[in-house]
Amino acid sequence: MGESVFAERIVQNLLDTDFYKLTMMQAVLHNYPNAEVEWEFRCRNAEDLTPYLAEIRYQIERLSELSMSADQLAFLERIAFIKPDFIRFLSLFRFNLRYVHTSIEDGQLCIRLRGPWLHVILYEIPLLAIVSEVRNRYRYREVVLEQASERLYQKLDWLKGKASATELEGFQIADFGTRRRFSYRVQEQMVHILKRDFPGRFVGTSNVHLAREFDLKPIGTMAHEWLMAHQQLGPRLIDSQSAALDCWVREYRGLLGIALTDCITIDAFLTDFDLYFAKLFDGLRHDSGDPLRWAEKAIAHYEKLGIDPRSKTLVFSDGLTLEKSLRLYRALYGRINVSFGIGTNLTCDIPGVEPMNIVIKMTACNGQPVAKISDAPGKTQCRDDNFVSYLKHVFRVSDAQ
Repeated sequence: MGESVFAERIVQNLLDTDFYKLTMMQAVLHNYPNAEVEWEFRCRNAEDLTPYLAEIRYQIERLSELSMSADQLAFLERIAFIKPDFIRFLSLFRFNLRYVHTSIEDGQLCIRLRGPWLHVILYEIPLLAIVSEVRNRYRYREVVLEQASERLYQKLDWLKGKASATELEGFQIADFGTRRRFSYRVQEQMVHILKRDFPGRFVGTSNVHLAREFDLKPIGTMAHEWLMAHQQLGPRLIDSQSAALDCWVREYRGLLGIALTDCITIDAFLTDFDLYFAKLFDGLRHDSGDPLRWAEKAIAHYEKLGIDPRSKTLVFSDGLTLEKSLRLYRALYGRINVSFGIGTNLTCDIPGVEPMNIVIKMTACNGQPVAKISDAPGKTQCRDDNFVSYLKHVFRVSDAQ
């Protein structure tokens, strides 16, 4: 009998989340403490999750038991840009269950969040991890930890066989797999193996708890919600991306400088990403659409602004595998720095297991709709079709998108 793949708890503590949730939460505390938001869960492949509703509700209720320990706060204090007032806020923070609503609607699991942005922002990652692991506990009871470990070793052997020593020297990957992990134990094991057996090339994890456990760098800056919320946070809609980037720069003063480009589309983003922002930010993150076409646009934009692309970094994080990452690395080698955040293919790649395709996205801010269009068909998320049309009109996005 192999080692169990499931721990007693699904979400270990308040640090068992993606780092960018904490960096955005600090920026919300300092800039928009009274903003009200709504979020919605979506299972993109319409899998029937209704049998798991009771267990999902139970696991959500357990989140209210969590609070930051002195050791966890001390870990965050050592990060230069995490401010003392935010540490104090986190020491008091608890998940408030009145902001979460779970039900069955039209035969589908429905999870909605509604409340102050500052108090619901941390829900996203634990909720996704709960839905994923509850479903896997029911569907794949027979899976053991060794299967996940063996699969990772096969992939690392493949990479070492395919890539030259020179290529491996500059090849960097990070774990971005918290939200759709098979289970906490699987993610923990993957991070442990990568740190031990892929040293120098494994640069860190987005999971703050695991970064602390394994003495790794927590990785992350901003997510779509930061740019989406600014669509309703005061400035004209056409200025929303510039306002989001500007607020970030004022908050972090040159640190955490990777900007996300596909909230509205890469073309709309680059229109706003002028010389000022291009110099202030260290690079860009890809999360939808053709990665090579996107990279070419980014490189061309830097060159047009007179910036050497080799002084910037592109972070890829959309449905990556080691094969895809190596292909991109080879295509861009010597032209711009690249890094790869691998998620589901790292933490839910087990023979016979079908990973989930689930998201929780912001749908409203201050009572008004917000939208993410992205660079890929089918990834548009908004409850209000009229707002999507208006957004596309303002940013001159064609309906071919």
